[in-house]
Amino acid sequence: MTAPVVCTPLRVERAALGGRLGAVEVLRTGPGPRRSTAAAARIGASAPRPVLVAGVAGALDPRLRPGDLVVADEVWCEAGEPVPVATAGPLAAALRRLGLRVHVGPVVSSPVVVDGPRRAGLAASGALAVDMESAWLAAAAAGGPFAVVRAVVDTAEAPLYRLGTAGRGLAALRSLRCAGPALQEWLAATGPRTVELAQPRSFCAGVERAIDVVDRALHRYGAPVYVRRQIVHNAHVVRGLESRGAVFVQEVEEIPRGAVAVLAAHGVAPAVRAEAEVRDLSVIDATCPLVAKVHTEVRRYSERGDTVFLIGHADHEEVEGTLGEAPDHVVVIEDVAGAAAVEPPDAGRVAYAMQTTLAVDEAEEIAAVLRGRFPGLAGPRRDDICYATTNRQRAVRVVAQRVDLLVVVGSPNSSNSLRLVEVARREGVPAHLIDDVGELDLRWLAGVRRVGVSAGASAPEHLVDDVVSCLSGLGPVTVTTATTATEDVSFTLPKEVS
Repeated sequence: MTAPVVCTPLRVERAALGGRLGAVEVLRTGPGPRRSTAAAARIGASAPRPVLVAGVAGALDPRLRPGDLVVADEVWCEAGEPVPVATAGPLAAALRRLGLRVHVGPVVSSPVVVDGPRRAGLAASGALAVDMESAWLAAAAAGGPFAVVRAVVDTAEAPLYRLGTAGRGLAALRSLRCAGPALQEWLAATGPRTVELAQPRSFCAGVERAIDVVDRALHRYGAPVYVRRQIVHNAHVVRGLESRGAVFVQEVEEIPRGAVAVLAAHGVAPAVRAEAEVRDLSVIDATCPLVAKVHTEVRRYSERGDTVFLIGHADHEEVEGTLGEAPDHVVVIEDVAGAAAVEPPDAGRVAYAMQTTLAVDEAEEIAAVLRGRFPGLAGPRRDDICYATTNRQRAVRVVAQRVDLLVVVGSPNSSNSLRLVEVARREGVPAHLIDDVGELDLRWLAGVRRVGVSAGASAPEHLVDDVVSCLSGLGPVTVTTATTATEDVSFTLPKEVS
């Protein structure tokens, strides 16, 4: 790729960005499709290059106001195919960090100034804003990185060439000028990269089972189906199920009597099941079988009189549910210090169990302290950390040794996703957790040419695809996969939905 260029159709737009983009070339390309087409041919004649179009536009969406910024996720004109812009989310996030009001959506280009019925017609297309250049300037990138940022100068209620246009124009240009640092971040993030995908990643068998339980319950019993807590710890999964009629509640007391209720994958205490019975709920248990195994262990140990050391995070739903099996006999151990300090009533009658989504090395370090202090410590025949957690951590550890940056896709309340970030950081590589591509920080990518990507066991694979697509939108990528295990695990469904 050759050096990046910023295209500003108007002289005032170029002046607004003057001195804000460092050494990057800022060109005045001229207004309208004819000048834009000619400029695109000149700019893209040699090789693909990063092209960022910056200027003013007219609002089509009634929510937009003068001075708002629109980041295009696609551009099109009536005579051409839409051009997708994969980097819109991170660019919008960079602009919002500057305190600017930003919208993400389609931008349509028109050969003439749009007003009246024509404006209303374009608004019906779903485009947020209209300009006279972006669709034709897209060719300037010649297949390289491309982005569009437009500042709103007029709206349907306050069109061009009406009283107040000058004031609205100044507001738009002021926003464009303030956008300079974010535009610099996008330009600095462009370039060729190698992207290495950790495999296994994304959904595990327990997560797939839990989501399938809710889907089948909705199909069999109809909406609403109530779910206690998040079925799995991922905001995108939850929103998707909500759109199909699932209703998520914190406690069973919020569920109407006699309704269909699903218990989430992380498991619940017996007291929750008892309350569900009192409310005459039709309960479908989506608890992951590997979590249910830990519950069984805790019951077995406590029934024989052992104090059970539960290695895990006290505020995690899985630990809350497991603790509820025998609250008078379970002590939660969160770290090595806790393991070194705990004093059970009878040091000869002790056992341990683990939260299934812990970091393997940290959990083993805690368990080793307990074994050293209590020689008779009983434990599971196999550690409780689930196969999916172990496999994903092992894959991340391998990838982390080969890259300059590692991105983990997962929600912030996902324990197994957080552990992947921690594992990578312990390997010495910068690592970050993002809920989706919109949280990818362009500043992380400046000068970085090797990026690793993984996803927690509750994150959908399409979110990983979005990240790879975004990285491809910043420059040519070579995608490789580091496979450290093959998973073929499946779990049977509860009888209520099988």
